[in-house]
Amino acid sequence: MADSTRTSAEAAAAIGCSVAQIAKSMVFREVDSDRALIVVASGTNRVSTAKLAALTGKTIGKANADFVREKTGFAIGGVSPVGHANDPVDLLLDEDLFQYDELWAAAGSPFAVFRTTAADLVAATGARVADIKEN
Repeated sequence: MADSTRTSAEAAAAIGCSVAQIAKSMVFREVDSDRALIVVASGTNRVSTAKLAALTGKTIGKANADFVREKTGFAIGGVSPVGHANDPVDLLLDEDLFQYDELWAAAGSPFAVFRTTAADLVAATGARVADIKEN
């Protein structure tokens, strides 16, 4: 993309879709195991860390830029839901993404995206579908 797709709003503007159609990958840290938890959420949804903790049974913490790069191989703003370079990661997929026939996800760079569907993301990642948004 010629324009940045680092944020959901930037990606939607560059693509010409709604912000809700952006499948944003957010990386959290599972504190006890130091593993990455990737949540692929609709671009309009805020993620509830309380729901993440309840769904995983783990203490969920913030992930800094170094942790994100180490665990996924990607920089913040370009984390793809697929193709993680290093450690295995746990994935949760926002159930709200199934409302849309077409989604757009980061493709490893703040200037690259790919078109997909929620069903294809589940098939490619093995992600568990869940209600992860703040109410």
